Amino acid sequence: MPPTIHLALTHDWELRGDGSGDIEEIQFAALRRLLDIYERAGARTTFLPDVMQQIRFRSLEAEHPELRAWANSWDEHVRAAFRQGHDIQLHLHPQWLNGEYENGRWRLRGDWSILNYDRRTARLMLEDARNYLEQLLKPIDAGYRCLAFRAGALAAAPSDHLFQTLTDLGIQLDVSVAPGLVVSDANLKLDYRNCEEKFLPFYPALNDARKISHEPGPVVCVPLNHFFGSRRAVTRQNLALVRKRIGADAPAYQANRVAPARGSRLTAAFEKLIKPAMQRKYFVSDTGRLDYPLLKEMLASIRRRACDSGLSEVPVVLTNHPKDIRDWAGLERFVAEVAEAKDIEFIRLSELVARLRGGEFPVMRGGGKSVPSS
Repeated sequence: MPPTIHLALTHDWELRGDGSGDIEEIQFAALRRLLDIYERAGARTTFLPDVMQQIRFRSLEAEHPELRAWANSWDEHVRAAFRQGHDIQLHLHPQWLNGEYENGRWRLRGDWSILNYDRRTARLMLEDARNYLEQLLKPIDAGYRCLAFRAGALAAAPSDHLFQTLTDLGIQLDVSVAPGLVVSDANLKLDYRNCEEKFLPFYPALNDARKISHEPGPVVCVPLNHFFGSRRAVTRQNLALVRKRIGADAPAYQANRVAPARGSRLTAAFEKLIKPAMQRKYFVSDTGRLDYPLLKEMLASIRRRACDSGLSEVPVVLTNHPKDIRDWAGLERFVAEVAEAKDIEFIRLSELVARLRGGEFPVMRGGGKSVPSS
């Protein structure tokens, strides 16, 4: 018998990292469309709203009435998803701290990584965000608790205080760590190449969640799934994206009569078309950024890894950014097929916490041992 895969579809629900984007289009309308897809498939998922964004909207709403209207709509969309049976858990982009709003635009000067904030500041952000969600949702379900966390930009390790703070606030599950991911740009430095566990739940070392603790602890990490897309599928998706972008940019180009610089065109062509044809490409399993063929490759990879684990029950966490969904038809087809699969069950993060604590899924600890969570 193949193992049963307990698939957690999660969504980082937010504006863009610099505060830009049409909130109606990339948040509210996208959420409503996702809820329709999941309702048809009978899937229950987890939404992880960026609560720091909402807190900043609320803090400036007296000066800017449009922020109050958007914040009220944000609340209503979160409550609607919750009433439909979806889970709501904590996501937080710290660059919203002290964000400035003027002439309809945001200026976010804060650091993108919560790892770069001192213990007190990080705790205040996390506590305020947890409290906001619980105050919003407990009137609907008095038993609601904020139990799971994903760091903004996946920045969760290393830190000498983040996981201890999560523990103090009652967070029992982290889904931030993406083994193999490397980011180095003006906003973020992140290196998850040497994670000690790449697939199964594990107890993290509290000062560095890339490492496995030798002893059971209060927080369990479930790695964010990743896979390597085939050269053919990656090239095909990138060609489709290039064609789409050219089509979208054509009117603006004709109007402005300014072509992209030759160097930038060559660099983009190499990164999007030539490089993927030379080697397989690493992907975080983000269902919004993959077309249908790559979603199928991702699922085949998950099934292989689940079989290789030797376990009969395996939880797997995927992510999604509603603002970036590229292939709505492919996503709907994928969700419908997964809903019919005999070896896959959907699981929400709050359910995953309960089943980890109930000992249904083994949790890795140092030395290659696995023990029931308790």
